[in-house]
Amino acid sequence: MEYILQNDKLLPKKDAMIHVDDRGYYFGDGIYEVVKVYEGKPFAMEQHLTRLVQSSHKLDIKLPYSEDQITEFIHTLIEKNTLKNGLVYFQVTRGVEPRNHLYSRESTPVFTAFTQPGHSTEDLQQNGIDVWLTDDIRWLRCDIKTINLLGNVLVKREAADHNCQEAILHRNGTITEGSSSNLFLVKDKVLYTHPATNLILNGITRQLIIELAQNNNYSVVEEPFPVEVLEHADEAFISSSSVEITPIKSVHGQLTTTFPIGPVTKDLQKKFKELLPRS
Repeated sequence: MEYILQNDKLLPKKDAMIHVDDRGYYFGDGIYEVVKVYEGKPFAMEQHLTRLVQSSHKLDIKLPYSEDQITEFIHTLIEKNTLKNGLVYFQVTRGVEPRNHLYSRESTPVFTAFTQPGHSTEDLQQNGIDVWLTDDIRWLRCDIKTINLLGNVLVKREAADHNCQEAILHRNGTITEGSSSNLFLVKDKVLYTHPATNLILNGITRQLIIELAQNNNYSVVEEPFPVEVLEHADEAFISSSSVEITPIKSVHGQLTTTFPIGPVTKDLQKKFKELLPRS
């Protein structure tokens, strides 16, 4: 039987209920995190909780539990569902109150969490993915990991309709990131990625890759770059908790180009694997 967390209670998933007046349901008014689990251990949990706290401050949502309590809840959920390898999703909505654009600061936030079994991404990591280049139609606070993801959902669907596994986004000709990932380009063994401004989500895996690259004598340049740069890169890859480091083999849509799965991507993949929990 699969269990979920609803506030501080473990429940069979079939018994869980969300109130119709939850602001997450009405407005997407909430925040979330997704943590990868390896060998029963959540990876980079501290960094994910730090970002959850940052998101809560930016959206003026008071977390109902401390970071230590949430960590304990997540470990309990993993054990209860006997999750060895997979994902833990947890979110906080502003709470339950009658529908009104103006929110109250008196409502009690709602915490929920669930697990998902892992799906292997090894094939994609070895052979690469096709991506679809399209306009970034999202709001201007992409740095907040909010559950309001309609823009991301629409461009992901657009990419899939063109047989691509991810959408790469640009805002007025400047590349930002993927629909559910960050983007890195490689040129002459130098990594390029959009800076961590309000226009992208500063992914936990992104942060780890930058640190890993710098510790292994790769230069990392965080600056905006135009769409045309894609045609001149030696390598390209996306990153996220779920796909780790996955190379891009081709770009379609508003620009068409291809990439080899190059030595820098392969080296960083290998070094990233060494960071992961082992049995």
